[in-house]
Amino acid sequence: MTQYLYQHGFLAAGKKVACTQPRRIAARAVAKRVSEEMGVRLGQEVGYSIRFEDCTSSRTRIKYMTDGMLIREILLDRTLNQYSVIILDEAHERTVHTDVLFSLLKKIALTNPDLKLIITSATLDATKYAGYFNDCRIFRIPGRSFPVQIYFTKEPETDYLEASILSVMQIHLTEPPGDVLVFLTGQEEIESCAHMLAKRLESLGSDAPPLIVHQVYSALPTEKQNEIFLPAPSGSRKCVIATNIAEASLTIDGILYVVDPGFAKIKMYNPKLGMDSLVVAPISRASADQRAGRAGRTAPGKCYRLYTEASYKNEMLSVTVPEIQRTNLAHTVLTLKAIGINDLLGFDFMDPPPAQTLVSALESLYALGALDGHGYLTPLGRKMAELPLEPPLAKMLLASVDLVCSEEMITIVAMLSVQGVFYRPRDKQVLADQKRARFSHSEGDHLTLLTVFEAWRANNSSAVWCHDNFIHYRSMKRALDIRSQLIEMLQKTKLPIISCRNELGRVRKAIASGFFGHASKRDGKDGYKTLTDSHVVYIHPSSALFNKNPEYVVYHELVMTSKEYMREVSTIDPKWLVEVAPNFYKLNEGGKKNEPIRPIDYKKDNPHANDWKLTRRIRNLDQLMK
Repeated sequence: MTQYLYQHGFLAAGKKVACTQPRRIAARAVAKRVSEEMGVRLGQEVGYSIRFEDCTSSRTRIKYMTDGMLIREILLDRTLNQYSVIILDEAHERTVHTDVLFSLLKKIALTNPDLKLIITSATLDATKYAGYFNDCRIFRIPGRSFPVQIYFTKEPETDYLEASILSVMQIHLTEPPGDVLVFLTGQEEIESCAHMLAKRLESLGSDAPPLIVHQVYSALPTEKQNEIFLPAPSGSRKCVIATNIAEASLTIDGILYVVDPGFAKIKMYNPKLGMDSLVVAPISRASADQRAGRAGRTAPGKCYRLYTEASYKNEMLSVTVPEIQRTNLAHTVLTLKAIGINDLLGFDFMDPPPAQTLVSALESLYALGALDGHGYLTPLGRKMAELPLEPPLAKMLLASVDLVCSEEMITIVAMLSVQGVFYRPRDKQVLADQKRARFSHSEGDHLTLLTVFEAWRANNSSAVWCHDNFIHYRSMKRALDIRSQLIEMLQKTKLPIISCRNELGRVRKAIASGFFGHASKRDGKDGYKTLTDSHVVYIHPSSALFNKNPEYVVYHELVMTSKEYMREVSTIDPKWLVEVAPNFYKLNEGGKKNEPIRPIDYKKDNPHANDWKLTRRIRNLDQLMK
């Protein structure tokens, strides 16, 4: 569609067409495909822009980007005058950024009549969207699709992973040629499935035809992700095991069989605990239809649904719950404030988020110092909004400038911004753990990441060194690129980049300034309780602090598996928390001696203050919260 617009004169002189994608891998893949079809070099007439990676030039006329990057462009230019046409693709996925763009672009389109806005999706409730966009026109364009036979199970499956493996084996051994696509929920399941398939095929010996298994999930290195597009060798069949990244964002040629267990991982936010967690949940009917459609792209196909028809009709939601109604909105609220939108409850969301989630976001930004008592952006908040980082990471980086350790902090933030630096092959787990232990720092995981990066640089940024130490070379290269861009951002704002040398306590204090809300105190032998709500958590077994049990720690994130584990943990001095977060903690005068600090209770500690809760300033909030 972008090519048609470009070729048929829809782009005014010097202007561009933008097309957003919910995922980075999709923005890259589609830009690459379009540049090849047009016979131009990627980054010239056709380019893409994703977080920490800009592959565009002054000649770029067709620009693919993630929806978050378009929001950042609105932050710099409220009119988007450089674009003639903007396409929001895969709108049915309803990411939080897409929902914010709906409202922002609706307003921009009214003030800029020359801008054309196109919303596209394969499974959209078109009437609802058209009504939201002032009764705009609906175009129904039949895709190039082939019939897909759909099979349901007669009874619910007790183990969908085992059922998926059996289905793949049955297809491989009995069905005509054609590749297989299996949907699973995450990296661990995908790796287990691939391992178990290899074992089953090995047990069959030479009787079974070759099956080439590929995996795809977001943490996988790019070159491995790209292998899914390679055709299977003659006489063999390809099986791609993927997360819902392959549901709509990617099209893999040759897929004729789809195995759909009916589950996906979705992000859920608990504003009371201030905790994001990835939860395995049933998909919606719209997602199920989208998955089935993957089998009919190039020829008639089959979709094996590992759930009953009754479950599909009666138990699945018609569409996925929008991410904006189930995620932490601190970064979104900070961005909207920076754009100049202060009346958040009056903001024209297509599906408004819960008021409590907005309250939680505002309170966390107030505690970080990004908002004042009236809910307006502070100078610190303005600087935080300019960085493409989550608010705690942005605050941590800016605090490191004052604490004279910005060089180390830039490295740590870059390492936290890539997924999975270490890896543990199934057949070499003990050796991988031994190698990892060599980098472990006694004060925690953040300094461990710093140690890894500095060791890699000292070894000439070697890929061989990474391989020998079970470290993802691509992740290290990406961290290096992100670090370079962060240095550039700080230099543009004239912020000094200084090393603390061996005074690494400064680094841990800067970490506490961003993640003070994630502070925990040891409780019992190996458990911890969060300071904010006494929630019981544990140090993750992969942490450098596992079994060390320091008194006070801060963590980067919580993950729920068999227990609620803290990931990326560092030790802190509790008195730092009062220094770095005076809006959040106070000295526990007259309290228990072993508890030197406590979170501030605004009503109890300062009942007469007009701004004890900055959210009071928001229109209708009291009414909504009753």
